[in-house]
Amino acid sequence: MTAVTSPVDQPNRALVQSLPPAVTLPHTSTLGSAAAAAKEPRRKFVVFALDAQHYCVDIMSVREIRMAQTITYIPGAPKLICGVINLRGSIVPVCDLRARFGGRETVLLPTQRIVITMIGGRAIGLLVDDVLDILAIPEIEISPVPQADGDNDRPLFRGLISHNGTMLILVETENLIDPLANVPAN
Repeated sequence: MTAVTSPVDQPNRALVQSLPPAVTLPHTSTLGSAAAAAKEPRRKFVVFALDAQHYCVDIMSVREIRMAQTITYIPGAPKLICGVINLRGSIVPVCDLRARFGGRETVLLPTQRIVITMIGGRAIGLLVDDVLDILAIPEIEISPVPQADGDNDRPLFRGLISHNGTMLILVETENLIDPLANVPAN
């Protein structure tokens, strides 16, 4: 039996010879990791600024974001506590994150924000320069913080996130509470 072929079934040999050889992508292509990141569950973070550095906290710990308001100084409070605010009848301590992270004490400006968080079952305000964004990031994109000083018992930072050319430092809110333990609760 003879096979009958039509001109359509025959490949154009000149066309086939002019095509470049197939390119195979390595198994670890960025296309694959982007696809994996797209399937990965995303966590949401509130992004804020202190000076030129960007930080973020898990949105699940944030209750609200407020404009800076009058903060009442409490004598004898730890250096990193700016004071307290009255939040609808509840007294909420405000943590100066700049001082907590080893910088200078913050001078309160009307452009700043207070991020109200729940830390250890208590409302704590975090004084920041500005709130920039809310981002949904796949867990796979959170890198560990390099250990620099060997003291990793209660790290202040949980990870690093590179987003659109900016490095975000993920704050471990639960580890901010220890120095706040002697501040009166609500």
